[in-house]
Amino acid sequence: MRSPGARIIQTVIVTAVCAFLPVSLSAQWLNFRTPGIPRTPDGKPNLTAPAPRTPAGKPDLTGLWQPEPNPYRFDLIQDLKDEVIFRPAAEALFLKRVADFRRDDPVTHCLPGGPSDILAGGLYRIMQSPAVVALLYEGSGGRHRQIFLDGRKLPVDPNPTWLGYSVGRWEGETLVVESAGFNDRTWLDRAGHPHSERLRVTEKFRRADFGHMKFQITYDDPETLTRPLTISLTVNYAPDTEMLENVCNEDESDTARLSAVANAGVPLSPAVLDKYAGTYEFHGGSTTVAGFMGRTQAVTVVNGHLYLNALPLIPQSETTFDSTGAAAEFLVDANGRVTELVLSQTEGDARYNRKR
Repeated sequence: MRSPGARIIQTVIVTAVCAFLPVSLSAQWLNFRTPGIPRTPDGKPNLTAPAPRTPAGKPDLTGLWQPEPNPYRFDLIQDLKDEVIFRPAAEALFLKRVADFRRDDPVTHCLPGGPSDILAGGLYRIMQSPAVVALLYEGSGGRHRQIFLDGRKLPVDPNPTWLGYSVGRWEGETLVVESAGFNDRTWLDRAGHPHSERLRVTEKFRRADFGHMKFQITYDDPETLTRPLTISLTVNYAPDTEMLENVCNEDESDTARLSAVANAGVPLSPAVLDKYAGTYEFHGGSTTVAGFMGRTQAVTVVNGHLYLNALPLIPQSETTFDSTGAAAEFLVDANGRVTELVLSQTEGDARYNRKR
């Protein structure tokens, strides 16, 4: 059973997750039938129909979209060995933020997420015109981006902003977007990886058919990264629904105190930690938590510390741990064999079976 202390600390950990939850689930139009889209004879959206085009013959990206479930917006690094992509000073800053349980996360403080907003985890709407493409994000407090297609170049010496400046161009069937001019007050992801004001982001949007779009994003920051970091996702059209209003309302009064409690942890022997190492696959429970944390979890022991993918786990008891993403509990059978991992956030519990 999860300890009371772990439950309290979890409230702080998941603040960043729930800060932008919809204020009401009774909003209108959630089941409104999207007009003008291709449908099969039985009336269902035909997501494999040909992709629409603009009068100028370019692919039309207009619509409501949602990325496939993925943990990258929370943590760009899913394999601990890939953490070496960050330069030593950037890695040291990341580990400090982990130890502080992301107490300075700008999103938790109702500030824009910057680059982490680009890799949206929820719905977003694309509105396309010949001169500009606009993106509206559901999960970012109603924030928006403008991508200019009118031939302008990125500013040479920009005044740094939260969401940067974006220009785009068509390369065949692909919209290529370059962004720069981010301030360094934001984070590269919600886990706490940093970036500098030299960050440049390149995105590629390619609509394969009506309901599926290939999305690729590359981060290039010579001050914090040893090489560019690229992630690819499938983004799916979201028919017959609508975005919900999101409002941020922070409460940080106890963050520092509870972070200090979490950092204390409890000592565990190497033998105890070693028995948790393995691969765990999602098999039930909250799909929201699984979408945020990932559907596969690799637990490893490195230098006497337990890691969940690339995130350190801080022991609260022999079987319960905290991280900056979720509270973790390992379930053990009567023979002492670890059988299951449970990751908990305010949205519920995601359960993972041990595979090896």
